Amino acid sequence: MALSLAYPPYPNDTYVFSAWSNGLLNAAPRVAVSLDHVEALNVAAFASRYTVTKASYGAMPLLLGDYRMLRAGSSFGLETGPLLVGRPDANGTMPTLESLPREARIAIRGPMTTCHLLLQLALGRSPIVEIMRPDRIIGAVARGEVAAGVLMAETCYPYEEAGLRCISDLGQWWRQETGRPTPVTGVLVRRDVPLDSARDRCNHSREPGLRARARTRDRPVHPGRPERGGRGNPTQGHLDVRQRLYRGRGRRRRRCRR
Repeated sequence: MALSLAYPPYPNDTYVFSAWSNGLLNAAPRVAVSLDHVEALNVAAFASRYTVTKASYGAMPLLLGDYRMLRAGSSFGLETGPLLVGRPDANGTMPTLESLPREARIAIRGPMTTCHLLLQLALGRSPIVEIMRPDRIIGAVARGEVAAGVLMAETCYPYEEAGLRCISDLGQWWRQETGRPTPVTGVLVRRDVPLDSARDRCNHSREPGLRARARTRDRPVHPGRPERGGRGNPTQGHLDVRQRLYRGRGRRRRRCRR
């Protein structure tokens, strides 16, 4: 019986899982692949639908009862968003994080996404949000249906063409606050999979990257990511942030400058 594997149809994820998904790894079991946007995968993970799945770091602490987190396959950003975008007013003035009214509605792709978590941390409060499909956020902000919207890299490129401007790069804010890359998504395996098999799943997601590293020995596959034996673990501390937020003891972070 095939295992189930779910991930978003983004370039980095399709690359990481391509060999396994297409049956090119001799030692790997067959998988039934499902593609969907990350908030749909978060919802599915709460129902333990897939054996191996991508999920947002924002949802990770709530999922670790039914899933284990793999050491390979996570997605990180280096000051590359998410972007909080909005419309200039009649005078061409843009709001700032500090000047956004508390009653302003902000469009996000889902309540458990990393985008939403970063927005809450940067604002220092829980804003009023409206959940909508990622491809509809730019249009909703441009039409004035919401005051602002949070965009990830794959949907943010045309926002200036719609007359919108960036209020804050939340990934840059996170980097300034913590010195760490922005954790976006990680790979989870259900706890009903034996631990040794879970380690095998981790190796299956690592193999394409290891092959690429063998072809590019003179430069890192992931610029900015610590090499083996380097300082630090880029995932360390990220889950603690979400856990503190849920416990209501997260300290109020300084708001970033524009």
